[in-house]
Amino acid sequence: MSVQTHDPPVVNELYQPTEKDEQVLEALKDGRDSDEPWGRANPRWLMDQTGLSKSNVEFCLRSLHDAGWVRRPSRGLYELVEDPRGEDDE
Repeated sequence: MSVQTHDPPVVNELYQPTEKDEQVLEALKDGRDSDEPWGRANPRWLMDQTGLSKSNVEFCLRSLHDAGWVRRPSRGLYELVEDPRGEDDE
């Protein structure tokens, strides 16, 4: 029996998000300045928040995941890992 370990995602700091990626990132970051939970979402919620189609949200999540900016801790759930542009502090 082997134990699987998950290495932390490697964040691609050179990735340039598209306008649609930006919408998804902003939805994931919404609430970070309040006591509300933030940073985790499913595609349906992101569609509702951004107005993007299912295919656009899924494409953005896949691109952001490949860049290491979001991760998928479980099926249908995505969470923000890091926005290396430093906007998290603003």
